[in-house]
Amino acid sequence: MRIAIDAYGSDNAPFPEVEGAIIAITEDLCEKIYLVGKEEELKKELSKYFYDEKRIEIVPATEIISMDDKPATIVKKKKDSSLVKSILLHKEGIVDGVVSAGNTGAVMAASLFTYGRIKNVLRPAIAITLPTQKNPEIILDVGANVDCNEDNLLQFAILGSLYSRFFYKNENPKVALLNIGEESSKGNDLSKAAYKKLSEFKDINFVGNIEGKAMLKGNVDVVVCDGFVGNVVLKTVEGVAYSIFSMMKEQFKKDWIAKLGALLSYPVFSYLKKKLDHSEHGGALLIGLNGSTIVAHGSSDAKAIKNAVRVSVKIAKSGFIQHAKEYFEEL
Repeated sequence: MRIAIDAYGSDNAPFPEVEGAIIAITEDLCEKIYLVGKEEELKKELSKYFYDEKRIEIVPATEIISMDDKPATIVKKKKDSSLVKSILLHKEGIVDGVVSAGNTGAVMAASLFTYGRIKNVLRPAIAITLPTQKNPEIILDVGANVDCNEDNLLQFAILGSLYSRFFYKNENPKVALLNIGEESSKGNDLSKAAYKKLSEFKDINFVGNIEGKAMLKGNVDVVVCDGFVGNVVLKTVEGVAYSIFSMMKEQFKKDWIAKLGALLSYPVFSYLKKKLDHSEHGGALLIGLNGSTIVAHGSSDAKAIKNAVRVSVKIAKSGFIQHAKEYFEEL
């Protein structure tokens, strides 16, 4: 397996991307990594490490996508950017997947314009893996489509179900619709129309509505919503996790008894931190496209980049993209 990394996507680029590539190669997650970006800077950074030089190749790119760049124009205006050149490597069959910690809108736009949508897929989506009390849970969309109709949500359910089947090996994944209540009569017009569509579609295991408070229990495998709701949920979960750990740290600093309790409870807190850490899950898949792009968090460190490579390799090996193509072509 060969993976391309946009070496100038993260907030601290290219340091996490380079170190993450080194770790991925050291752990034999893939055969070869293509680091795309400013050649001299990448050579200088790589020179700090001891690694198999045959397994990491630099692909020169002179431009970088910034937060100010309009996603719809980057493919034409910044053809020599690290992001666009990474995606082109996949389009041309040189690599099996792409990893970028860049601007999500730009990564989606570049991937969409380069790969194109899978035939009969109305809109691509962003699918993330949410840690739960039980098994990992796929939620989509989390930001690509702010406004959706019931047909979009049905297709998200199909894509999420296929993703769960081939990536997580769930034979009959449970699919739920995120709503304000469990009853079919609850929600706005979109929720009610989507509920009807999902319940009538026999190719997915639709188990009904799920409320926000039940999402982290892990009783379902796929949660479907529009991009507006999904993005709010994702950022709320991230914020709550961060706030809880911050408040706990403050309490532990108050007196020696609290510090002793913190010391004794360290294994539990360590487990929770790992469970809720976004860097452990590798990033989000841009789903519904004729290619595989993983979007990592902008604040990704080397471990997050390494795990994004791991996910990219696993997606390529699972055959999910091809299975999704075959399914939608038959519709």
